[in-house]
Amino acid sequence: MEAKPPRRTRERILEVSLRLFNDIGEPNVTTTTIAEEMKISPGNLYYHFRNKDDIINSIFAQFEHEIERRLRLPDDHKPLIDEVWTYLQYLIGFLWQYRFLYRDLNDLLARNRTLETHFKQIIIHKQRFAREMCDLLVADGEMDIKPGEIEPLTTNMVVISTYWLSYQFVMNPRKYNDPEEIGADLRLASYHILSLMAPYLRGRSRELFDKMAREQDAERAA
Repeated sequence: MEAKPPRRTRERILEVSLRLFNDIGEPNVTTTTIAEEMKISPGNLYYHFRNKDDIINSIFAQFEHEIERRLRLPDDHKPLIDEVWTYLQYLIGFLWQYRFLYRDLNDLLARNRTLETHFKQIIIHKQRFAREMCDLLVADGEMDIKPGEIEPLTTNMVVISTYWLSYQFVMNPRKYNDPEEIGADLRLASYHILSLMAPYLRGRSRELFDKMAREQDAERAA
C-alpha cells in the first residue's frame, strides 16, 4: 500500500489549533501554546500565520464553507418532523466540531471584524434554512401556523441552535469535553428546537413528535 504523504505544516497548525481551541477555550490558547503542542518553533508557526487571529480566520473559513453547504435541503423534498430531527442531529454534530466558535462567540466577535461580519451572514442563512423547513411542512399539511408567527419561531430556533453549546458549557463546564455527554446534549438540543415547532405540528409530524417526547421523558427518567 502506498504511504500517504505527510500533512503540511500549515494544515497541522490548523488541526492542532482547532483541537486546543475546542478543548481549553480560544482565550486560553496562544501561538506559543500551539507551537509547543506541535513541537515547532514560534518562527515556524509565524512563517505560515501572522498571528492567532490569522489562524482563527483560516479555521472559520473552513467552517463557513462547510456550514453553507449543509444549510440546504434537497430539491423537491418535503420532510416529516422525524427527518427534520435527523437533519438537526447531523447539523448540530457538525457544529460540535467547531464548538469554540460558539462557546467563545461573543469574545471573538468583539475583537475580530471578519468573524463579526461573516457570522452575521451565517445567522441569516440559518434563519432562512429554518424558514424553508417550516414552509415545506406547511405546504405538506404537517404544520399550521400563521404567517406572522413564522419569523419569531424561526428566530427562536436559530437562537437555540447558536447558543445551546454555550448554555451546556455554563451548566456543565467540567463535562464539556466528556464524550459520554456529547450525544445526549446534541439530542437534547434537537429536541428543544423541535419543541418550539410542536404547537403548530399536525398529522403524522405531530404523532412523530409526541413519540419523540415520550422517548425523551423515558431517557431522562432512566
